[in-house]
Amino acid sequence: MGARMGRKTKFRLAGVLFLIALIIIFYNTPLVHIWRRTAWLGGGQKFVIILAANVGGGVMEWKGAREWAIERDSVRNKKKYVKKWGYDLEIVDMSTKKRYAHEWRESWEKVDFVRSTLRKYPKAEWIWWLDLNTFIMEPSYSLQSHIFNDLNKHIYRDITYYNPLNISHPFTDDYLDEESRSPVGDGDPDSVKLILSQDCSGFNLGSFFIRRSAWTERLLDVWWDPVAYEQKHMEWEHKEQDALEQLYTAQPWIRKHTAFLPQRMINSFPTGACGEHGNDTRIHYNEKDRDFLVNMAGCEWGRDCWGEMYNFRELSYYLNRNPWERFKEDLVAVVWEKITGHKVKL
Repeated sequence: MGARMGRKTKFRLAGVLFLIALIIIFYNTPLVHIWRRTAWLGGGQKFVIILAANVGGGVMEWKGAREWAIERDSVRNKKKYVKKWGYDLEIVDMSTKKRYAHEWRESWEKVDFVRSTLRKYPKAEWIWWLDLNTFIMEPSYSLQSHIFNDLNKHIYRDITYYNPLNISHPFTDDYLDEESRSPVGDGDPDSVKLILSQDCSGFNLGSFFIRRSAWTERLLDVWWDPVAYEQKHMEWEHKEQDALEQLYTAQPWIRKHTAFLPQRMINSFPTGACGEHGNDTRIHYNEKDRDFLVNMAGCEWGRDCWGEMYNFRELSYYLNRNPWERFKEDLVAVVWEKITGHKVKL
């Protein structure tokens, strides 16, 4: 009887060890990446992140140590995220400026980069554009679980819900079809082709999603062409952002396929951005709510880009520590300091 029980115990122990080994192999080899990329499993291949490199240091200046550090941390952050969830990452060089007619158009290259990325990744459905001064704070959130598995729950298409630009909505012209005159378009999340957020001054393109479609190709063509907005781009401070606002304001076909997410779902700001009226719960990062991504927009104008990047990087690490890291840092290191009087980094 004892020998039989011993054999059962051995088999159970072997089974547990085998299961642990499988889990370790799965999460520490390319298997998890392949699993999460596959269309009929994780679906990660549907998403490509475009990261705009070399924005923080400018395009006409040599980058210093702090600019290199910002770029290094931002790129590493995105690489770890796509590796975890099976997405693709396209790092584009915004320092290569193209000439258009009589003026330099630095940030307008977003249009070209989106178009070329759609060609490069034929299986991609969604492109997620991120500026360099962004940091994914919660890497445990997949895009599917955070946004796309229940897209209709998260988006709003009636811009009057939050309308810092005071855009008149919806269109009321009699010649337009019913969808164009509806505040929510056709109400079908599958018809949404562009998803962005708004900050205190209007549209923000530091973090936005655009979907592969014929509509998208048409938008990219019109967005790039200054004739579409009567050369007003020469007066605009935010260039391609102002152009999109103008197109959204004037063109019904653009409005009915555009949706918005609450800013803090994809584009939280640090307190220093849009901070004229103090902390705004619609705009500014909240540690307790574990906001997904922070965008240090405008940090190069009187703020410390590297200081903000470093602080958010350290906070993200602290919030997402695994049990072993918590044990080492919150118990072992504290006990060691009390015994020896010296801090130790484990």
